[in-house]
Amino acid sequence: MDYIIRPCEEKDLTDLVKLCAAHAEHEKSDYSPEGKIEGLREAILGKNKKLNCWIVEIDGKAEGFTTFTIDFSTWDAAPFLYMDCLFLNEKCRSTGIGAEIMRRIREVAKENKCVNIQWQTPEFNVRAIKFYVGLGSTGKQKMRFFLKP
Repeated sequence: MDYIIRPCEEKDLTDLVKLCAAHAEHEKSDYSPEGKIEGLREAILGKNKKLNCWIVEIDGKAEGFTTFTIDFSTWDAAPFLYMDCLFLNEKCRSTGIGAEIMRRIREVAKENKCVNIQWQTPEFNVRAIKFYVGLGSTGKQKMRFFLKP
């Protein structure tokens, strides 16, 4: 399968919102596209960029994406890379694209002298867990909390 992994561009934002909706559905979560294009534009392409985003393009169509930030670990007193999302449409899974994304993520982490790469996936996403363990990663059980300001 021929594909391109490239930085997100303005023209991708509508497709990115659709991919986010598909990702949320896959993770059995609610998602509203309301206001997302503007928020993502500012975070990914704005003057004060907050989020790195790569698009997976196949035959001119966005079929997946990954987003990540470089954060700071208090315990390690060093930076770490946090991968917020990695999503590929069904037809793109088990093709090597996810492994290539993770290889590139590791490169970015090394370039930024990160102590580790962190991410999460729901416990029921057995296919993703098997993929991540196959890369040599280890899991740690934690509970994630949400609180509105």
